[in-house]
Amino acid sequence: MAGDFTKERGGRIEGEEVQAWQIGKAHRKIDAVDRMRGLLRYTDDLKLPGMLHCKIVRSPYAHAKILSIDSASVLAMPGVHGVVTGKDFPTPYGVIPWTPDENALAVDKALHVGDGVAAIAAIDEDTANAAARALKIEWEVLPAHFDPAESLASADQINPYSRTGNLSKKVMLEFGEVENQLASSSCVIEGDYFFEGSTHGAIEPHCAVANVEPNGVLTVWSATQVSHYLHRELAKVLDLPGNRIRVIQPPLGGAFGGKSEPFDLEFCVAKLALQTGRPVKCLYTREEVFYSHRGRHPMQMHYRTGFDKDGKILAVDAKTLIDGGAYSSFGLVTTYYSGQLLCAPYAFGSYRFDSKRVVTNKPACGPKRGHGSVQPRFAIECQLDKGAAALGIDPIELRRRNFIGHDTKTINEFQIGSNGFMECLERVEASSQWKERYGKMSYGRGLGVAGSTYISGTNYCIYPNDMPQAAVQVSLDRSGRARVFSGANDIGQGSSTMLAVIVSEELGLELADIRVVSADSDLCPVDLGAYSSRITLMVGNACVQAASRLRKQVVAHVASKWQIPAKRVNLVRGQAVDIENPETCMSLAEAFALAEAEDGMLSAVGNYNTPRDRHGEYRGGTIGASPAYSFTAHVAEVDVDVDTGVVQVIKVWVAHDCGRALSPKIVEGQMEGSVYMGFGEALMEQHVVDYNKGGVHTGPSLLDYRMPTFLDTPDIESLIVEEADDQGPYGAKEAGEGPLHPIIPAISNAIFDAVGVRMDKTPFSPPRVLAAIEARRAQEASGELAPHKAALREERR
Repeated sequence: MAGDFTKERGGRIEGEEVQAWQIGKAHRKIDAVDRMRGLLRYTDDLKLPGMLHCKIVRSPYAHAKILSIDSASVLAMPGVHGVVTGKDFPTPYGVIPWTPDENALAVDKALHVGDGVAAIAAIDEDTANAAARALKIEWEVLPAHFDPAESLASADQINPYSRTGNLSKKVMLEFGEVENQLASSSCVIEGDYFFEGSTHGAIEPHCAVANVEPNGVLTVWSATQVSHYLHRELAKVLDLPGNRIRVIQPPLGGAFGGKSEPFDLEFCVAKLALQTGRPVKCLYTREEVFYSHRGRHPMQMHYRTGFDKDGKILAVDAKTLIDGGAYSSFGLVTTYYSGQLLCAPYAFGSYRFDSKRVVTNKPACGPKRGHGSVQPRFAIECQLDKGAAALGIDPIELRRRNFIGHDTKTINEFQIGSNGFMECLERVEASSQWKERYGKMSYGRGLGVAGSTYISGTNYCIYPNDMPQAAVQVSLDRSGRARVFSGANDIGQGSSTMLAVIVSEELGLELADIRVVSADSDLCPVDLGAYSSRITLMVGNACVQAASRLRKQVVAHVASKWQIPAKRVNLVRGQAVDIENPETCMSLAEAFALAEAEDGMLSAVGNYNTPRDRHGEYRGGTIGASPAYSFTAHVAEVDVDVDTGVVQVIKVWVAHDCGRALSPKIVEGQMEGSVYMGFGEALMEQHVVDYNKGGVHTGPSLLDYRMPTFLDTPDIESLIVEEADDQGPYGAKEAGEGPLHPIIPAISNAIFDAVGVRMDKTPFSPPRVLAAIEARRAQEASGELAPHKAALREERR
């Protein structure tokens, strides 16, 4: 045991290399057992005395004026205690402060089927539903526009707050001489791509409960992933001071970006609680989740990519039309991300992107895992594969030749630190036996590769300010335990476990002796929320700072008592130990008590704010900037049934550079979850409305909306790459979103290797794949194309 104490330690000693005590080890999520046993209380599990139930009345029309709402007759119904409409919420809001174009309930007109227009509070859900059905609304139906190109050309303005008609946002940026570089290219690949919209598919629907305390404080419990932004918007819309509002996020049943802004139900329960003086709960049905949406944006993309004869990328020209739906949501950022996040892991000789986000009469799109950059990544990785084929270069080799490097800048001036992309390529190449099998498997069987990068948090807060992006408070108890207070939202990704692991590493405590209190605006420091893969780097750095301050404080007092230098004191495995004389030791409870006797209560706060040197100075240059970037490479193996068009993904190899894996099992879980989600988007998922039926959703339920089950999911081999970044805690970078990006183009590229057809439109459904195969067969029969894998077709038979 003495050997363990001398080699392991929590925290770091300057100038001395020691083995980590918790970092890099396998950890169970701290709430895993309670989740598995059904003991956690989610928002819908909250039941307060006298609680009313709220139901939101939604528009049956895609675009219609509200002429009148007869609230009085519904209020007269037995059991109904309150009704609110858009007139009760005149102040518009928006998670992005420059685009407040949404009211809690529609004021003058509804902008899509499912848009909320009234909310009713009653003694139970049945009464609330009956009242919702009875509510009389007089409508004037207006022309609806579902196609973004048609909407952009129309003079009918959809969103009344828009200052640019139906153009939500336009961004055009150019770096270098794109046209000249295209003209001088040995090979120019031009292609059109379409990425269909998709939903998040979180198990837990949105839910909110509001209660007005006797002291007048409004408490809102919400299944949100951005407690702080919800707190701000509640204060704005309800015209209440922020110090009279408390927001609590109970345990969450998934989010994936779908709960990263305020929704109508939170404002409605709050207003109804203020109006009635009773607690109010609202739980979305699954249909309401689909209509509230905020999922992946459909994008139409036209790309031109120029290569020299050796495969180096000379120019990329991207034009993107984004279907935003009825409201802005994060759309300003989405429009930038559709171009700004494309410039790594490859070096571009020149680059231009022209992106337009358009308002349509559909449920609003927003951020979904890999916000704004999954769609363009699909396009560029397919372009690279086509370029490799045209030039006769192996697709992995072409990517190697364009590697951007580390400690460098992208063409759009983002600062890149550590970069493990080359190792990612090497790992998937070796593990998949790429060299032995690519292009050599039987007809119908193929391999495809793709790479990507993603941010470890946005460099700037959504609303401009000079305050820290993250703060963590750690308090030590004389009983030998620690309490960690953080505003960070654990949405299932394990952020609370990450905090406990860091405190354990720094202070030598067992994980069981660390309590994490999170996402309660009354108890915790402000944190901006779970989005853009920010928590590990930003909140983790704040936690390291707080815990290391306490460690130094405790170590100083122990060293003083033992009359030895502080560098000889190690905190590990629940004890303070003299490294040179391990028989000299005391429990951490004793060490904490010793320090508390001298200094009083042991508590420290850590803060984190981003460096300001990660981006260029041009307009929009901050959007997409990050302290650190993760890198990923995938190889996918597919089997295509050439008679039905059914694509079976056999296996996926995913290598992800996360800087340093603080908890490898949790990192692997994020990698596998990302592959699963992207695989579903590639082959099955489409969040669409029926133009011919007035804009109703084609399948707003988990029965009709196709998502993969575990029976559909391929074998996934996760390969963690650790290229430590000095911006992250212990070198860590993100792992929650980046691993999703390459899977979709990797599958598309594998289909090409298998059967010689390019799938440039998602999802790769059997009818689409079969149609492409039949078109290829016709070209082969006419002599326009040579038979794909002609020598290997007999092997398939």
